[in-house]
Amino acid sequence: MTLNLPQHNQCHRKESCAHYASCPMVVVHKLISGKWKILILWYLSNQTLRFSDLKKKLPDITQKMLTNQLRSLEEDGLISRTVYPIVPPKVEYALTDMGNQMLPLLEGMYEYGITYIQNTK
Repeated sequence: MTLNLPQHNQCHRKESCAHYASCPMVVVHKLISGKWKILILWYLSNQTLRFSDLKKKLPDITQKMLTNQLRSLEEDGLISRTVYPIVPPKVEYALTDMGNQMLPLLEGMYEYGITYIQNTK
């Protein structure tokens, strides 16, 4: 993981803080911040996808932005990239074990989305 985070000096949760060098909440924010990262992780939660499959699921994303978001997620160890030596090139993306550990968080966000939609009708 290539996160460059500030030191954890003052804690929002003084009583229940885990007291790591960097705030765990800042780490999670850094991992999933980015306009498309949460959706990319969500779409990869059920299956391995090719770049073109992700692009179809995210029609408003540019190719450059998708590439950047995928690279960032790969650098942070949340997704893996497999390149097959065939013509035309085939590249697949999947969640890593660390990425799979985010599934309860993503599912909780999904459930919250349902609750929010139902309560704001």
